[in-house]
Amino acid sequence: MNKKLMILIFMKRMKLQLHKLYVFVIVILFASCSQSKVQDYDLTKFEENADPVRIGNLIINRFLEQPHSQYGSPLRVNEPRTQITYPDVCTWLGGFWFSTSTNNKGLFNKLSMRFQPLLTTEAYLQPIPNHVDNNVFGTLPLELYRQTKDEKYLEMGMMYAKTQWELPKESVTIQEKAWANKGYSWQTRIWLDDMFMITAIQAQAYRVTKDEKYINRAAKEMVLYLDSIQLDNGLFYHSPKAKFTWGRGNGWMAVGMAELLRILPENNLERKAIMKAYKTMMATLKYYQNENGMWRQLVDDPTMWEESSGSAMFTYAMIVGVKKGWLDKIEYGTVARKGWLGLMKYVDDKGDVTNVCEGTDIGFTNEYYRNRLPLTGDLHGLAPVLWCAYALTEKDL
Repeated sequence: MNKKLMILIFMKRMKLQLHKLYVFVIVILFASCSQSKVQDYDLTKFEENADPVRIGNLIINRFLEQPHSQYGSPLRVNEPRTQITYPDVCTWLGGFWFSTSTNNKGLFNKLSMRFQPLLTTEAYLQPIPNHVDNNVFGTLPLELYRQTKDEKYLEMGMMYAKTQWELPKESVTIQEKAWANKGYSWQTRIWLDDMFMITAIQAQAYRVTKDEKYINRAAKEMVLYLDSIQLDNGLFYHSPKAKFTWGRGNGWMAVGMAELLRILPENNLERKAIMKAYKTMMATLKYYQNENGMWRQLVDDPTMWEESSGSAMFTYAMIVGVKKGWLDKIEYGTVARKGWLGLMKYVDDKGDVTNVCEGTDIGFTNEYYRNRLPLTGDLHGLAPVLWCAYALTEKDL
């Protein structure tokens, strides 16, 4: 074989090898890009610092090592405890959910043991069932009943569910009577917070009894609030008198709708309206999420500070929507993942959540909301971050 022919054969072989190498590189690059794209909306895989199991355990252990709070605030640590307040309830309930979703029986038992004194030596801390913020306490014994089937929990929890619609015989206002006469809870206020507090206890009552009257009346109540304070873009005013889109207030509404929709029967007459309101809100929240994955103290005001409790509630509502198939997996999975990762810089090594808006009444100026204190360790923030960890780990929402 002459040298010229040998050179031609060598060059063809080299060209073939280069072509194979080129194809290999293209495949690797494509796979890498595809993997990166999946990770943008993947709600199942996270680095260790954002692992929902680690974060959930961290927050629950932080909750367990502290005494009962006074409305969630670390600033009120020295005030005497007169009752279990709703921030504790929300964190406690999230703990029950999370320990069940991760099959952590030891953690569930610790949370259960924390409840036992409320049946005996701390019975005086059981809230009086006269306000939405008090009646939500009933979710805890009802969750314990769901897990243990112990009748003592059922009786306690159902009392809180029933009294929310049973008009008291004394000290009733004209407005409370009017709500009751129309088939609504006499505890109706048309404040955003209510739509988690009412929904949560009525949903629990439905879960344990399978009696649709509980979930039906929660749905009817929800539509009343949608008609009263939801804006065209899906966000909500704090109340009819406080026309500001407060972050955590909108968070209560987002979570309330998500919680209601995930158990509301498909044939419920109110479901279509609630789903439309939920999706409208999620679309607007997607628009207002900032580059850090967070939302602001007033959702539609970009000059406000990043607030963690509302951001966590929005993230939870989107995780639920994606996993239930109500929201597009790629579009909203990306928002939810970004929200979860954004929250991680607000969870410290002890398990406290930072930048949590302090307890907030209705306000009448932008500056009122801007000047609310951003707290560290307030249970208003621990609870919804824990809910997110639960939603990310739960296989069957």
